[in-house]
Amino acid sequence: QVHLVESGGGLVQPGGSLRLSCAASGSSFTVYAMNWYRQTPGKQRELVATITSDGTTNYADSGKGRFTISTDNAVNTVYLQMNSLKPEDTAVYYCTYSDYSTGYFGPEYWGKGTLVTVSS
Repeated sequence: QVHLVESGGGLVQPGGSLRLSCAASGSSFTVYAMNWYRQTPGKQRELVATITSDGTTNYADSGKGRFTISTDNAVNTVYLQMNSLKPEDTAVYYCTYSDYSTGYFGPEYWGKGTLVTVSS
């Protein structure tokens, strides 16, 4: 059973930075993808960033140049470094984990999310 726990959210001023963490336990896929999504009430859920087991990363246009996804396999944790934050980055951020052996995301395991609020 995969268990994901996000942390690191909070209140930050525009232009500030936050680093989100997602600790994974019970993970077993050899080829996998880990994603960060965000959700704001009334808006469609957005895939923000992806990292696969071979280290390939992808970003939504909204985060390119500002967000960086990375992993520390020694502690089974994926991070999302967010810089130059904007009010429109306010959302609940979720991490997911899935098999990626086919080149497509398998059924994703979800964490419970962490709230990021960007406001002065």
